[in-house]
Amino acid sequence: MSEHHVLLVCGSGASSGFLAANIRKAAANRDLPIEIIARSESALEDYLKEIDCLMVGPHMANMYEELVHECEGYPIKVQIIDRTVYSHLDGEGALNQILALFDEK
Repeated sequence: MSEHHVLLVCGSGASSGFLAANIRKAAANRDLPIEIIARSESALEDYLKEIDCLMVGPHMANMYEELVHECEGYPIKVQIIDRTVYSHLDGEGALNQILALFDEK
């Protein structure tokens, strides 16, 4: 598996921060090289050159197309985090979503 740089975004970055911590734990348990940061969606532009994956809180689904558009021209995969994964702060589930984007397990 190659190292991935993932940005999780939600409205303020608070709840995604807890999920990011749980994803880091899940990745460490599997010995996977992955960098996860959580920020407000307003910070996306600052990270476009650094990330290869953008995970979006499910409550921001209405912004999905706008966020995809913002990532155009960059090799960034964009996906909405599964609602159940997000609400349970399920690091394993979110990590599985990220790996699936890259056809990795």
